[in-house]
Amino acid sequence: MKQLVIAIDGYSSCGKSTTAKAVAAALHYAYVDTGAMYRAVTLYLLEHHISFEDLAAVEQALHTLQISFRRNRRTGRNEVFLDGTNREDDIRQMVISNSVSEVSVIPMVRHAMVAQQQRMGRKRGVVMDGRDIGTTVFPDAEVKVFMTAEVVVRAERRQEELAQNGEQVALDDIIENLRKRDHLDSTRTESPLRRAADAVLLDTTHLVIEEQVDFVLERVSAALFTPHA
Repeated sequence: MKQLVIAIDGYSSCGKSTTAKAVAAALHYAYVDTGAMYRAVTLYLLEHHISFEDLAAVEQALHTLQISFRRNRRTGRNEVFLDGTNREDDIRQMVISNSVSEVSVIPMVRHAMVAQQQRMGRKRGVVMDGRDIGTTVFPDAEVKVFMTAEVVVRAERRQEELAQNGEQVALDDIIENLRKRDHLDSTRTESPLRRAADAVLLDTTHLVIEEQVDFVLERVSAALFTPHA
C-alpha cells in the first residue's frame, strides 16, 4: 500500500501530538514530534547558559547537540533523547514553554531542524506534527490537517498535562503563555505558523481525542483510496 506523509499543524495544546501518535499507531507509521525537537534545543541552550541572541554560540550548539527519538516499550510512546539522555519530561516543563518560541524564530535553528525532519520522513510512512510541516517541511504531504481550539480550552488541557508531571501552574499564566507563543509563531519571518492552502481545518474545542483521530484517518482513507487524490 502507498506510504503517505501526514502533516498535522496547528496551535499549542490542540491535541496535535496525542492525535498524531494515535494515527501513527493505527497505520503502523513512524511518528515525529517536531515541537519536541525545538524544545530540546531550548533546553540545551538554557542548560548551557547560551544566550538566544548569541548566534555564533547557537550555531556551535547546533553542531554539538544530538536529538533522537526512542520508543519506550513500557509506555509505547516515543521519547526525546538529548545527547543520549532521556529528557522527555524535562522538555515539557513550563520554563521551556516560556522560551521555545523565541528559539524557534532563529533561522539557523529552523534550518537545522527542518533538514533533520526531512531526513526522517524521506521514506514516507510518517506522521509529523508541528507548526510548519505542511507548508515548509513537507509541502507535498498527501494529508494535511490544521488544528485549532479556543485558547481557554487549550490552557485547561495544558494545565492538566503539567499537573500530571507534578507541575502546578495557574490557568491565567498558561493562557498568557499560549497567546504569546501564538503571536510569536504566527508572526515570525522564518516558516511562520499558518494553515496551508490545501490543509483541512480541525477545530478540537469540543472534540475528544478519538474523534480527532477518526477525522484524520478519514482523510488518510480518502488519500489512499480516492482515484483523484
